[in-house]
Amino acid sequence: MIISSIGQGMLWSMLGLGIFMTYRILGFPDMTTEGSFPLGGAVCVAAITMGVNPFLATLLGVLAGMCAGLVTGLLYTKGKIPVVLAGILVMSALNSVMLFVMKSPNLSLLNLPKIQDVFRPLNLPENYDTVFIGLLAVTIVIGLMSLFFNTEFGQAYIATGDNESMAKSLGIHTERMTNVGLMLSNGLIALSGALISQHDGYADVSKGVGTIVIGLSSIIIGEVLFGELSFFQRMLATVVGSIIYQLLILLVIRLGFDTTYLKFFSAVVLSLCMLIPQFKRALHLTTGFEKYFKKDDVAVSNGKANA
Repeated sequence: MIISSIGQGMLWSMLGLGIFMTYRILGFPDMTTEGSFPLGGAVCVAAITMGVNPFLATLLGVLAGMCAGLVTGLLYTKGKIPVVLAGILVMSALNSVMLFVMKSPNLSLLNLPKIQDVFRPLNLPENYDTVFIGLLAVTIVIGLMSLFFNTEFGQAYIATGDNESMAKSLGIHTERMTNVGLMLSNGLIALSGALISQHDGYADVSKGVGTIVIGLSSIIIGEVLFGELSFFQRMLATVVGSIIYQLLILLVIRLGFDTTYLKFFSAVVLSLCMLIPQFKRALHLTTGFEKYFKKDDVAVSNGKANA
């Protein structure tokens, strides 16, 4: 169960990294998340049932998520619809899109190929295939994110989140940055949905309920545990936070709590994590991990960097 939770934590960390791009960098509370996550799974599973290669099907799920993010961005930047409402509108619409794609509220992958099958010839112990898939995905995604944020375009994206007015005065197209950010963010979130659906063996239109809480928990647990970090370290901390969150949920299950109320326990875990910084400041406490990490080349310099 612990190995399974670690593997799932890595798969869920794509969700946290996607939310990190909008919520932490742009300060954009994107509610599209709860639609783009199951959309990625729905498109991926539907494609696999039609005979598409699982890797290509996963990519199609990512592209679907990016399209959802672009629609939210256009509603916000061009339509001048408030941030939260734009996300809610797209999230609601995606429910019908998923029903259209899957032709039913859920779709199974029983006896169909999945992305984990690539490790079948290695005869790995149970659940290790999920760990390797998660590790591969995390390495590729964080590598690409690091490259992106070190480009001139990536720095302009960060500057937009730091101070939009100043960014405009420097000639940065802030609306374009917002649209690109939402596309990339929801693409990552859809990637998480596609990988989780293949791990679970099915896609369901209701799978996105509460996912934004899981993503935020991953970010905040990492920040609470490690404190001030460089930009690269913060992405790694989000992955670690996601794994710890899954282990906490496993602990809740092992303690015998009714899993029917798992969403409630998720909300409690997130609430407690968000309260910890207040206690740390009041009592001048550190987690012990913080002294080993210091913020040296932080690319995000705004107040959103801290929980």
